[in-house]
Order: sequence, then structure tokens, then C-alpha cells
Amino acid sequence: MAGQREYQRLVEEVAVLLGAPATLEDRDFVLVAFAAHEGDLAADDVRARSILSRRSAPQVKAWFEGFGITRATGPVRIPADPDTGVRARLCLPARHRGVTYGYIWLLDPGADTWPAEDLDAAFALAGRAGDLLAEEAHAGAELGDLLRDLVHGVDEARAAAVLEAAAAGMGGSGALYALAVLHDSPAALPDPLSVHAMSHVVAAYADEAGRGELVALIRSARPAAETARRIAKGRRSARAGVSSDVRDLASAGQLLEQARAAARTAAAFPERAPVAAWAELGPYRLLARLPAADPAVAPLLAPQHAELARTAEVYLDHAAHATQAAGLLAIHRQTLYYRLSRVEELTGLDLGNGEHRLLLHMALKAARLNTPPPGAAPRERRP
Repeated sequence: MAGQREYQRLVEEVAVLLGAPATLEDRDFVLVAFAAHEGDLAADDVRARSILSRRSAPQVKAWFEGFGITRATGPVRIPADPDTGVRARLCLPARHRGVTYGYIWLLDPGADTWPAEDLDAAFALAGRAGDLLAEEAHAGAELGDLLRDLVHGVDEARAAAVLEAAAAGMGGSGALYALAVLHDSPAALPDPLSVHAMSHVVAAYADEAGRGELVALIRSARPAAETARRIAKGRRSARAGVSSDVRDLASAGQLLEQARAAARTAAAFPERAPVAAWAELGPYRLLARLPAADPAVAPLLAPQHAELARTAEVYLDHAAHATQAAGLLAIHRQTLYYRLSRVEELTGLDLGNGEHRLLLHMALKAARLNTPPPGAAPRERRP
């Protein structure tokens, strides 16, 4: 597969050939390489943000794609937008066998600046970048398929061996493996190949059933949650979970369960969003394994009793301290007592009994964990 140096060399050649600042982005507008130029001092916000954040914003991607760059078979000039301060650009689609895999961008100093032969030569270099990106995309897709096989118990030994060999090729010593799971709406889920291109990511795949789940295998000496945060960055509704760290991939199925439980915790409890780590879940490691609601508590979980359920949860969160709970709920203490009496009527539990309080508290937390947010994959259990 291509190395970063090869991409950098191609971008620098294009920048020198056309005498303008250049960047290479993949088809998901994730930055691959950039070449500085003295004209960079006049760069606009789009280029600056792409370099600083390593990707372009979704609205920027949609705007540029509106000029037909995904299907273009030659250089595309994109006019300036004075209202937003966006400078004119030249887009060189990086294509391979008729498919666009990325784009080389140059700030355009003006019409008729570049001779046709220079443009042809630059477009040929973009084609070479397309070949390399296609090669990486093919390899990334294969690794993603192997990761899917591994976590679902299909030919595990072979999948683990190939993935561990790919991870070893990333370099570094003393690194550990972890799985990250990202939940989002299917339309907002990142491209697995773009995630695969991130540092420390060995492989990634998206759920084929359209349930809004992406799974990534991370190998790093640094906490995997840092990489998961980069994957979720800029995605407001995304919630991610990270498994425990392991030294080999023999227990990948268990790691997937852990990462999914952590992602559900991040979704159910805003204070833990956007990324929750299995190692830091505390009691939620146990709660995530609980089955459906206990029969005694089930009536309280009906939609029409949501206010009563929240009252009970806040009350129990604060060690049955009535004054604190009433203050947090902004209600009078007598109102609190009335609601708690209704909870006892619905459940048959005695809130003066420690075991009953424990059962109710656990059931309320587990119910939140077992209610997937929109777009999240439903809970799965291994036999």
C-alpha cells in the first residue's frame, strides 16, 4: 500500500507544477496530504480549516460536490463565493478505472493561468493519487470484512492472524488492541475507509443492515478513547463506546459486547457522552448485562409514567435524600412524597426497604441502557 511520503510527493509535485497551494483529500473529504506555498498567506477559511481539522465540514463537501466533481473526468474550476469569502479553486479528481477516490485542490489565482500541458500533467499526477487511494481502499475493505468475520466468529483464526499482521505493519511496540463502536443515524455514519485511514485504526466496517453502527479495531499504546473521539468529532448525534484493552484478538466477540454496552451508556447518560470506555463504566458494566425490565418495575416504565420514573431515579441517585431530590426536580417535598407513593402502588415495592430500592434503581438504569437511541443497533447477546 502507498505510504504517506508517496502522497506528499505527488501533492508537492502538483503544487510546484502549477505554482499554487495544493491539498489532497479522499472522497469523504478527509485530508491526506498538503503542500505549502508562498501563496498560502492568502488562503481562505476552507483550506485553513481542512488542514487544521484534517477534514472538511459536511456542508463544504456538499457545496463542492454540487459542481459535479464526483463524476468529472477532467479538471474542474470552481468559482469564488464572495459572500462566504471562499476563493476560486481548481479541482483535480483522483480517479482509478472510472471511479473517483479523492481530489487534489489548488487555489486558483485566475482564469487562463495555467497552460493546457501543465494542467494535463497535473491531472495525470492526480490519476496516480487515485490509483494509490484505490489500492488502499481495496485493502481497507478487505480488512474491514475480516474484522466483521472476527467479531462474529467466522474463521476467527485466519481473520485474527491477518489483522494482527496488518497491525504489526503499523509499527510501534507495546501497543494494545481495543474495539470502538460508533452509533449514529445511518446517513451520518462515517465512511469506514476514511476511518481506516486514521492513525492507529487497523480496520473498520459499517453494519450492513443500516442500523447506524460502525466498528473499528484500534491498536495503540495510547488510550483507544482518544481515537474514538476523533472518529466521532463533528458528529453531534454520534455516541461511541470503547472496549477494554487486550494483547491479542482471541476474544474479539467479547470486546464487541463491551464496546456496544459502553456506546449505549454514552447515549443513555449525557454526562458520559460522546465517548464512554468500558473500563470506566463502573456499575454500568453489570447493568448492561441485565435482561429486560423486572416484572415488578415494568408498569412504571410505561410512557405515561415517565415523570414518576424520573422522580424515582433522581430520588435514588441521591441516596433517598428527599430535600435534595425535590430541589433538583424543582418540586415541593410533598409532591415528591406523593409521586413516590404512586411508584410504590405501581410496582408493589416498599421504598423503605433497602433491597426494594436497589431493585428499582438497577431496573431504571438498565431500562435506559436497553432502549437504543434512534439509529443505534439493537442489543445483541452471544449464546
